[in-house]
Amino acid sequence: MKFFRQAAVAVTVGTLLTSTLSAQEDKDLRPVVNAAAEINQSAEQSQTKINQITDQIEDKLQQFKTLNKETDGLRVYNEQLRKQIANQQQEMRDINSAIDEVSVVERQITPLMLKMIAGLEQFITLDVPFLPEERAQRVADLKEMMDRADVAPSEKFRRVMEAYQVEMDYGRTLEAYAGLHTIEGQERNVDFLRIGRTALIYQTRDGSLQGNWNKTTGQWEVLPSSYRSQVTKGLRMAKKQMAPDLLMLPIAMTE
Repeated sequence: MKFFRQAAVAVTVGTLLTSTLSAQEDKDLRPVVNAAAEINQSAEQSQTKINQITDQIEDKLQQFKTLNKETDGLRVYNEQLRKQIANQQQEMRDINSAIDEVSVVERQITPLMLKMIAGLEQFITLDVPFLPEERAQRVADLKEMMDRADVAPSEKFRRVMEAYQVEMDYGRTLEAYAGLHTIEGQERNVDFLRIGRTALIYQTRDGSLQGNWNKTTGQWEVLPSSYRSQVTKGLRMAKKQMAPDLLMLPIAMTE
């Protein structure tokens, strides 16, 4: 019994000593634990900041890449614009050069057109006297046009060439038209028959008289009545009233 009491006392003393030591250790370790907790909390906060900074860096890096792509695109676009501007400047220089050349051509072509109109007027005067009023009016219109400032030189040249074309067409067409003609001092209504520039013949409306222009003498001559049917036939052909056929009419031979 005595032995057991001593052992119990020893256990009790050991327990008390252990408890005392544990309390002491807890007291001594608490600052360390608290410091470690603070360090962990600070590390966690730092990690959070690092993560935020990393995210911001990623965003900035993505923005940088995007801006780089836009910059590359703008660089290519600007290079293309520089080429276009250079081409436009060259075109402007070419246009200015062309304008200068047009001014020179205009100064040269105006006297040429005036000579062409004068030559056309002289030609009509010396030609077979068909449609005299119409042809003279065409020349008068050309002269009036040349004095106008509101008509472009290109349009003037076109009109002059058009008049020449009309005169050229007269030489290869068959035409009948009505008009007045003086016969034995009396003005009569007649039908004129023009066969190119080869023959110009008239016939009165009743078919009783006919005559032709003699290019050699430059005078009108009376045709025998034997030509009446041929002249009538020619007039009908010119008016599209019958199919083309052979005509027997007088033609003046010129050298």
